[in-house]
Amino acid sequence: MGIVFGAIADDFTGATDLAGLLARSGYPVSLRIGLPREGEDSGEISPFEIIALKCRTNPVDAAVSETRQALAWLRGQGGERIYWKYCSTFDSTPNGNIGPVAEALMADLGTDQTIYCPAFPENGRSIFMGHLFVGEQPLDESPMKDHPLTPMRDSSLVRLLSPQVRGKVGLANRLVVARGVEALTARLADLRHQGVAHVVVDAVADEDLAVIAEATLHLPLITGGSALAMPLPRFLAAAGLLAAASGGFSLPRVTGGQIVLSGSCSAMTRKQVASYSQAAACFRLDPLRLASEGIAEASAWLKAQAPDAPKLIYATAEPEDVRRAQEVLGIQQAGEVVEQALAALARQAFDLGTRRFVVAGGETSGAVTSAFGVNRLSVGREIAPGVPWTFASIEGQPVALALKSGNFGGETFFGDAFRQLEGA
Repeated sequence: MGIVFGAIADDFTGATDLAGLLARSGYPVSLRIGLPREGEDSGEISPFEIIALKCRTNPVDAAVSETRQALAWLRGQGGERIYWKYCSTFDSTPNGNIGPVAEALMADLGTDQTIYCPAFPENGRSIFMGHLFVGEQPLDESPMKDHPLTPMRDSSLVRLLSPQVRGKVGLANRLVVARGVEALTARLADLRHQGVAHVVVDAVADEDLAVIAEATLHLPLITGGSALAMPLPRFLAAAGLLAAASGGFSLPRVTGGQIVLSGSCSAMTRKQVASYSQAAACFRLDPLRLASEGIAEASAWLKAQAPDAPKLIYATAEPEDVRRAQEVLGIQQAGEVVEQALAALARQAFDLGTRRFVVAGGETSGAVTSAFGVNRLSVGREIAPGVPWTFASIEGQPVALALKSGNFGGETFFGDAFRQLEGA
């Protein structure tokens, strides 16, 4: 059987988020890191295939080119239903990349309408009257307003999306969704008749996501956060497109050293770092010192630690500290110097015997997996909603990786992750 559901994610933690929610269904989920290599063995295709790209903050042209290549590969393996996955806080800029990528994929798929629904009620992300909320706060009043790369200064998804696309943008609000599948189907048809190509759809509860998933199952392209994909396996199975699910995980037991590598500066990651630092040996990376002196000090510190002891290396900092580093180094270099350092330290930790890694931050996760040369991950159980353990083989050794989006998980997430793995 070929691909039943093919997804393209704009960063690595977002891809694992989606993979974890789909894996709840009991169906095999394959997560590919980066564009699949030409001639990759199609005999290993899973019904759910996810391609994780690192294009959230890339220049628009580069992001469009990469996602179109990913789409071509998925279609070449039989994928007819495509999902464009972005962050549940709609991380983007007025120029893209969410809208331009969606329009490019629509053109390649020959479809004139798609939807946008980044809601994730289980993690406190909801959309009401077209406005995105983080908990009880509008997006532009939440900590996301201070994101170092994509500061979110407006909660209206219609306003955020409109400058990114050429087609018309419309809304299917909560009042429509609450009336069920037929009402939403009719609203989408009416908007299509009006020439509206891009439809933001409200969702405040998991029940809304089920309505939206069923009403849009026929669309060649759906776009959203990870949670909207969660009900899809049930509807695909009901339509006869999937066999019965196995319902279990057959994954390796990974032993060996452990480490947390944190590049995220989100509000939740700051709390997680503060919590875990009470139980682990810690080393803080300073972007300015990294730029001038490199990682020698951090490397020496890591060599001095016992492989099995809890360890935390982090560049996580308060927003004002991040801004100071960006003012000196520039936004791009300030991020890159941290990513490169954490990637190199991850590689060193592996050489020292570490086999269990928790990585916080989308950009950091991309850098670390690239440093390991990982191109495919098996997906295990979730540690927290949207954050599963994943498994890879590196130089013939089984390795466990938890790739965490900045704002996901509770304050004790780092410790919880290793406790779950040790109890598996």
